[in-house]
Amino acid sequence: MYANVLVPVDGSPGERRAVASALSLASTADATIHALSVVEPADDLADLGETDREAIRRSTEARGREATADVMALAEDAGVEVVRHVREGRPHREIVAYAEEAGVDLIVMGTRGELDAADARLGSTTERTLALAEVPVLAVPPDADAEPTTPEIDRIVVPIDGSDAAERAAENALDLAAVLGADVDAIYVIDRTVYDLEDAPRSIVGLLREGGEASLAAVAEAADERGVGLTARTLRGVPEAEILAYADGVDADLLAMGTRGRGGVGDRLLGSTTVRVIRRGSRPVLASA
Repeated sequence: MYANVLVPVDGSPGERRAVASALSLASTADATIHALSVVEPADDLADLGETDREAIRRSTEARGREATADVMALAEDAGVEVVRHVREGRPHREIVAYAEEAGVDLIVMGTRGELDAADARLGSTTERTLALAEVPVLAVPPDADAEPTTPEIDRIVVPIDGSDAAERAAENALDLAAVLGADVDAIYVIDRTVYDLEDAPRSIVGLLREGGEASLAAVAEAADERGVGLTARTLRGVPEAEILAYADGVDADLLAMGTRGRGGVGDRLLGSTTVRVIRRGSRPVLASA
């Protein structure tokens, strides 16, 4: 399933849970962990002298090397093969470039890292990586515990919306569930904001329900082929609110969602529902392009 798992690190406390998740998945899949630290250019420190900028760069690089060394030690203790790298550049671009160069199957990263400390919702590096990566990205929120335990994934919630990205997310979730012996909940949310519009035809709810049932039936068939236990539900409401409430209600260990396709400007744009779920939720989200 996964042969190479990339975990970007910068030494911040918020990434500990992501590292634990990466090690757990790599151990289960017999994959290699790639620990990567990116030293960001000091372009925004133009008001400092060259000596001060170089001192900051060296300090950041040293912290990155220490962070990758910590991952290496943890991986070796867990019996997981590991390689470590330090690169210089814009973090999200270097992460995506490394993933392509190294044949990475999965990127695992915290939703808020040291470089993103000013953003209380979702780190900019994580969001940009999610938007640009061609491989699935597991976005892991920070854990309040200083030393998070190795996570167990027993229940995965997969929101379905009929899009190709959601279909790929479901396929990834089912493959992961088959390996881990986890159960899957596939949910389709009839968007209340659509049928509440004054000019919306009355038949639209029926059409939305039919589309949802067809999508859920396809996921159920795929789950049956893999021998994965599946629960299918159709809900009504605001999608991100219903998804988060349902995940809380079943105490999900993971959500699997799709990202939106390419926009006219050539960059991949994250689906708004996916962004809101990652920003507002406290559970890891496996996002697939």
